[in-house]
Amino acid sequence: MRAPTGEQYELSSDAVSATVTEVGAGLRTLRVGGVDIVEPFPADATPPSGCGIVLVPWPNRVKDGAWPHDGAIRQLALTEPARANAIHGLLRYRPYELVELTGSSVTQAASIFPELGYPFELRTTVRREVDAEGLTVTHTIENVGDAAAPVAIGSHPYPKIGGVPTGELTVTVAAATHLDVDERLNVVGESPVDGTRFDLRAGRVVGELELDDGFADVAVADGRAAHVLAAPDGRRVIVWGDEAFAYVQVYTSRTFATDTSSDVAIAVEPMTAPANALNTGRGLRWLEPGASWSVAWGIRHEGFAV
Repeated sequence: MRAPTGEQYELSSDAVSATVTEVGAGLRTLRVGGVDIVEPFPADATPPSGCGIVLVPWPNRVKDGAWPHDGAIRQLALTEPARANAIHGLLRYRPYELVELTGSSVTQAASIFPELGYPFELRTTVRREVDAEGLTVTHTIENVGDAAAPVAIGSHPYPKIGGVPTGELTVTVAAATHLDVDERLNVVGESPVDGTRFDLRAGRVVGELELDDGFADVAVADGRAAHVLAAPDGRRVIVWGDEAFAYVQVYTSRTFATDTSSDVAIAVEPMTAPANALNTGRGLRWLEPGASWSVAWGIRHEGFAV
């Protein structure tokens, strides 16, 4: 029986292995020496809580699914009906075509055609490669239409350290500004994290957190932003992004955790733009016809015995 996420592409290099799905170009597993460093989900399941999916051509939410363009209001499908928002772009449920598969890498492609609320044509590719240090993901968007198109990119990994309940891990998020939201989780302002429960720069125990929050002013060192999940024994999983990933969403879920010893899972979502960017323009990139844009992020491991 075919998996609901389509073909499964198995990658490996040294002690690192990964499973990537055809649908959504999703990351279903990532392991170091057999230890999970992202929340996995079964081959016969769909991605729970957005696990591992690609967020293109916008991450996070668009308020009311509506945004102004070319003198008109564009209306996107409301894919988060409970909050009347459009969420996580247009490709999360679509199959990607296989471009190239090697033992350690897979490149997949998907097209976006003009549709309700988004009248643009794009060609997108995702390349995932594993090596001894972990996983590197490279996204490329090309505007193959005849009008400038607004784009942003995100991803939705749930880092973990297998064998340690996620609630006992410490998360460090290198961001100085919290994006304040209303009851529908739409951004209404921003504030410094200093002195608030949203200051995760020095590390907080995951089990103490209740978050579905965006952050800006992500610190970049040597061309990379880095957010860390750490175990008491010193092992660390780092979600990194290049300079384009100036935003991050952090989400704690108490309904999705694949380790029965854990009562919480945490998503650390690198994003090139925050929620509602189609309305605010913040972090949004306009691609001219024929232009392309590439960005990279990944997951590294430290302190694992391999």
